[in-house]
Amino acid sequence: MKDKPRKKKKRKKKNYLLRLLVIIAVGVGLYFLLSSELFDVGSVKIANNKYYTVEQVKDKAGVKVGENIFSINTGKIKDNLLKDPYFENVKIRRKLPSTVLIDVTERKEAAAVQLDQHYIIIDPNGLVLRKADSAPKLTILEGLTVKKSTVGKALEVEGNSILAHTLEMLKAMNGSELFFKKIDISSVVIKAYIYDQLICEGTPTNMTENIKNGNLEMTLYDMYNKGIERGVLKIGSDNYCSFDPMIE
Repeated sequence: MKDKPRKKKKRKKKNYLLRLLVIIAVGVGLYFLLSSELFDVGSVKIANNKYYTVEQVKDKAGVKVGENIFSINTGKIKDNLLKDPYFENVKIRRKLPSTVLIDVTERKEAAAVQLDQHYIIIDPNGLVLRKADSAPKLTILEGLTVKKSTVGKALEVEGNSILAHTLEMLKAMNGSELFFKKIDISSVVIKAYIYDQLICEGTPTNMTENIKNGNLEMTLYDMYNKGIERGVLKIGSDNYCSFDPMIE
């Protein structure tokens, strides 16, 4: 009777050993499978890029074709891209067996602030995206005193509130059919140029209100139909618009 417990113990030890060997064999097999060429990165797909080309995003991301898909550091790839101020957000995922998907959210160019002979390109929130030597096809902001302009940081100017209100006006402009070639914001009453000789004058708040309710667009459309391309359109509150054909 005393030998039976010993036999049970031996059987248990054999079962444990067998299970351990199976687990090790599966683990080794899985390791070699995941390390095989089957899971080497074969393609990198980019989504929602507009400012940068697909190849430019790939280059900035630093993903290498041929690298094992499980060994890529998605956090590092995201950090690489977010160093560039044009990227507001980045999502990365693996699509097995060999594809890396990078979905980017880019900041949009809103305006250019003229500084001497250079231009500071900013987004709708005043973040500096880049600097340019030639005028971009954006609304040019004149009359600002720039205190500090660092790429990737908010533009610092004297009278930040007037800049903030003007940017709100530009957001409203982008939601309409209007486009201002340039805006002089050297004073509280700004001058927004439709053409070189056709100017809208008013505070940014009043201009924004008249853009959002469609009053300014309708007035300018009526002037366009009449062939008017010169003069000053003074904008006030409560849909007030007064046209003066004379330019100071």
